[in-house]
Amino acid sequence: MQTEQQECLQAIPSSWLDLFRDHLPGYDPLQDADGYVFRADVADFYCAFFENYELIEGEHAGQRFKLEDWQRAIVGCMYGWIDPDTGLRRYREVFIYVPRKNGKTMLAAGLVLNGLFVDDEPGAQIYSAAAEREQAALVYRQAQGIIARNPTLAQQCKVYRTYKSIEVQSRNAIYKALSADADTKHGLGPHLTIVDELHVHKDDKLVEALQTASGSRRQPLLIHITTADYERPSICNTKHTYARMVADGTFKDASFLPVLYEASVDDDWTDPAVWAKCNPNINVSVREEFLKRECERAQNEPSYENSFKRLHLNIKTQQSVRWLPMNDWDQCGDQPVCEGPCFAGIDLSTTTDLSALVLYWPETHSIVPYFWIPEDNAKKREERDKVPYLTWAKQGLLTMTPGDVIDYTFIMQQCIEVMQTFDIKKFAYDPWNATQFAVTMQDEHGAPMYEYRQGFGQMNEPSKELERLIVAHDVKHGGNEILRWMAGNVAIKMNGEGYIRPHKKSSTERVDGIVAAIIAIGLAVTNSDVEEDFMPSVL
Repeated sequence: MQTEQQECLQAIPSSWLDLFRDHLPGYDPLQDADGYVFRADVADFYCAFFENYELIEGEHAGQRFKLEDWQRAIVGCMYGWIDPDTGLRRYREVFIYVPRKNGKTMLAAGLVLNGLFVDDEPGAQIYSAAAEREQAALVYRQAQGIIARNPTLAQQCKVYRTYKSIEVQSRNAIYKALSADADTKHGLGPHLTIVDELHVHKDDKLVEALQTASGSRRQPLLIHITTADYERPSICNTKHTYARMVADGTFKDASFLPVLYEASVDDDWTDPAVWAKCNPNINVSVREEFLKRECERAQNEPSYENSFKRLHLNIKTQQSVRWLPMNDWDQCGDQPVCEGPCFAGIDLSTTTDLSALVLYWPETHSIVPYFWIPEDNAKKREERDKVPYLTWAKQGLLTMTPGDVIDYTFIMQQCIEVMQTFDIKKFAYDPWNATQFAVTMQDEHGAPMYEYRQGFGQMNEPSKELERLIVAHDVKHGGNEILRWMAGNVAIKMNGEGYIRPHKKSSTERVDGIVAAIIAIGLAVTNSDVEEDFMPSVL
């Protein structure tokens, strides 16, 4: 004789079974259901409520929100599986792992409104949680916009724009957008929490505070909606690992719903079929033509390949990657054309390492480097680094300074000689270890010194410009052996916004010449407004 649960499972409409099979990748909610049953009528009710919402942005603005099949599978699964004895929901935590541009924010806003208007929870507290205030405001803005276009919902609400909150007085329910940099998250009792872009969260403090605060609720629900993180220790990667284990049955947790839209490292990332597999909203909120353009960019810009894989295919990538394609570098070996105004960037070592000065002529995209190393330390470093410093010095590619530590006075004198030879308009330095050098150069020798920090903000644009010039074979570096060695060493680091900069700690060997070149290019790129952005710090 069949049990009540078996009968209920067999009674699940085939349309819902098809949705679960086709749109919950690698996960079967029927497996290990652990006494829960699926109520299709409840799932249909929650899904139908989305159609009260009107899209507020993009080409579909003004249209009703029609759940796509993948969204319907998630919403129906979250709300349709219940305990037959208590009527409470099965799922308490959901991990939605989906690439950028797949309508995550709109889905999150709809879930917020479902929590406010549909759930039968006394005094419901609903929160959307993000790492930063700007990100936290996105879900709120969507939810507030939906309410503003729906008179039935609007008349039930009080909207507090200053506090990014919405109150439904008749239900004693409130929604608020929170960020990790808010003053406090204690004293909360969340019924529904949506964590937006978990990969951006620096730690687990906000998520943990909200999760532990939900203990007084009958059926609290914590939903993570995120794109892939870098390959590193993080709360996002911890949750992803757990979700993968639940999905493949390694770990049994009937209350955890894993939704994993991702490619594997073995997939062909240039294949449109792989794009479609990872992007469930393809040709709805993210167009295949857009992904095609982004993929072509990734193939032409080495630094963007990891961004494309992580943001659009949910493949975890290293934060620091080897950067410049040496085949392209070698095709840029024409002799520099050193005519007209140029810009200089210097990267000084601290004691015993290489120091570099690079001149850049923007009219001809020409690069000329100068290198220095302490003479008494050169042989020792050659044996340690397995690099021919002494040979390079004999060839005139490298100058050895007197003594066993770098001689700034010697380097300064050569910089002055270079200034007398070429028309240097701006001279950039990193203030971290060159401030006194810059003061003397400017005050005693009239050099136009400009502070240039090596953070993402100032290094991103010129780094991408150097990469563009190299890939286009539109730079002239004269085949300098030292600069080529450094170009092969350099790795870049990328932040969450896609900004890049050279990362010395991840690079295999010295990269000073490439850093100096980027600094010089940075001055040239921003020359039109350099007086505003690069005011001399030594005046």
